[in-house]
Amino acid sequence: MSDTPSVLFVCVHNAGRSQMAAGWLAHLAAGRVEVRSAGSAPADQVNPVAVEAMREVGIDITAESPKVLTVEAVQDSDVVITMGCGDACPIFPGKRYEDWRLDDPAGQGIEAVRPIRDEIRARIEKLIVELLPA
Repeated sequence: MSDTPSVLFVCVHNAGRSQMAAGWLAHLAAGRVEVRSAGSAPADQVNPVAVEAMREVGIDITAESPKVLTVEAVQDSDVVITMGCGDACPIFPGKRYEDWRLDDPAGQGIEAVRPIRDEIRARIEKLIVELLPA
């Protein structure tokens, strides 16, 4: 791991969970962690309800767009966190992999997305403690 740890969040469409996770990590780590996100089958745009849910907590992810998962993105990351992408995610020896089982916000209203957003925040806070010892 370099001086600045790097984390890649992967879900199928890179439109909801992975974008919220990347937004939280960028916000809470304040530049101390390199943040990437991608999808095995990226959507056309970030889920507007995910954008709204993040806006409610003061995090703007409107400039983000779904990106295709590349081998390079995985190779360049210290930690790869998958969110329901299953076998589509390439596996490389020596990487730290975690699979976060989270409900998919796709097609859900804001009431259903808020708890997903809040669970992601709790997991990100734990991840930051692991990556950036005091």
